[in-house]
Amino acid sequence: MSCLSFTPRRRYLVQFEPKRSQHTFADVLIIGGGIAGIRAALAVDPKLQTIVITKDKLIQSNSVYAQGGIAGVMDPLDDVENHAADTIAAGKGLCNPDIVDMVVREAPESIQTLIDYGAKFDKVDGEIALTREGGHSHPRVVHALGDATGKEVMRALIDTIRNNATSRVWERTFTIDLLTFDGQCRGAVVWSERHGKTFIWAKQTILATGGAGQLFRETTNPSIATADGHAIAFRAGAELRDMELMQFHPTVLYIAGSSRHLISEAVRGEGAILRDASGYQFMQDVDPKAELAPRDVVSRAITNQMAKTNHPCVYLDVTHKEDTFIRERFPHINKVCAEFGLDITRDLIPVRPGAHYMIGGISVDENGKSTLPGLWGAGEVTSTGLHGANRLGSNSLLEGLVFGRRAGEGASALASSMEDDFRVPPLVSTWERHKRDDEELNLVDMRNSLNSLMWRNVGIQRDAEGLSEAVRQVEFWGRYASSREFFDPQGWELQNLLLVSRLMVISAEARRESRGVHWRSDFPDTDEALAQHQSISVE
Repeated sequence: MSCLSFTPRRRYLVQFEPKRSQHTFADVLIIGGGIAGIRAALAVDPKLQTIVITKDKLIQSNSVYAQGGIAGVMDPLDDVENHAADTIAAGKGLCNPDIVDMVVREAPESIQTLIDYGAKFDKVDGEIALTREGGHSHPRVVHALGDATGKEVMRALIDTIRNNATSRVWERTFTIDLLTFDGQCRGAVVWSERHGKTFIWAKQTILATGGAGQLFRETTNPSIATADGHAIAFRAGAELRDMELMQFHPTVLYIAGSSRHLISEAVRGEGAILRDASGYQFMQDVDPKAELAPRDVVSRAITNQMAKTNHPCVYLDVTHKEDTFIRERFPHINKVCAEFGLDITRDLIPVRPGAHYMIGGISVDENGKSTLPGLWGAGEVTSTGLHGANRLGSNSLLEGLVFGRRAGEGASALASSMEDDFRVPPLVSTWERHKRDDEELNLVDMRNSLNSLMWRNVGIQRDAEGLSEAVRQVEFWGRYASSREFFDPQGWELQNLLLVSRLMVISAEARRESRGVHWRSDFPDTDEALAQHQSISVE
């Protein structure tokens, strides 16, 4: 493993003093209310007191927007060795085979647990329906509500956690920073509009904050995916890994001026064809698997075809499929497209790639334990070794389930072994405030500029010149944005995005090869000598 380092400008984003703050205590603190966070909460011993923090309403998470489904061996013609082999093949040399084996073996049980919680998956003739997606050798993706799997899974999980008497859920609460003392994570300082800053002291803390798609102008992620977990873990001293690895989804609905909507990989799994502006089916020239090639291959092919044709998108064609089947299989996509006057059974769907899934994140072991004592991680905020350099479709919700349970059980066991201690550590954060003439920053403009820079220079195709420009610009913005103390989430999110952008660029510069989702036009080949992870930590 190669090791990088970087020193953030400030340990804590806000000033605080314990005597002037309000405090609460928990056995286990879980930051994040998606599939990994709630599954972790449900795995905690009910004798313990758990607090779940979510920055928006509980129904708002990346997990809710997941369309495709959950991969798991449910067909007797399939087996876990096939699932593992497909995952490792997609991961381009960076998967941990032991982690892959563990996760795919636990997949059927994890899916059954969701059914026990009340999730209703689509069925055919009384049996769970399975579909195939790009990179999978067999149909093994379970789905719900056609193309709204995340919505149904999260409904079941949220209903379950709401009825859990020992878990308190704090919605619309922003986590500013993790609290550390004597080399251990001791909880977090959070903020809500109603209560202001509050210190939550916990015996064990689990981060399940999701992704970082809002680093980029084009993304499938909702507005909450601002890399907060990556940033707060790094500032607290936890090791991060493979921060250059952001997966771009090939097919995002492209309507100029509108918000972007994911067009599930399952559409191609059911036979959709990618065509360029002239109607040509270009994927047949790129990969033997054509539309079912891994996501990194399809994303680059689309980008190249857009450049060749000088057209802002390509098109998904499902018009050759039976009308009723398409509408029933993809009701959400059908509805979204109809809002723009598109009939997916008659019209081509304009698509282009967008940032989708952050593969890099907090380094964790097989149970979700990070390098910082007292801190655990689960889901998209982590780097577990499952995805390698390119995530196989529908393995993400699966990872959240498996590691959510494992982190919840591990944190619960440690918390149970610790005595209650309601003393507040003498932890103080102060610095001299600097008066500046330009005190009022246009945060929206800065964030839009950062998104455009990252999309242009650190997106699907990268090179040394573009990465160097990105370093200079992000450093410039960081000097005056990170020197201020903000008092609401808009400012803290910008500071987090700037920090994680810097970590991503540093990591992308250091990986001088092309591997999986990381494509360097100046180093287009894969170097087997570099088939290793890159860690980055505070210098």
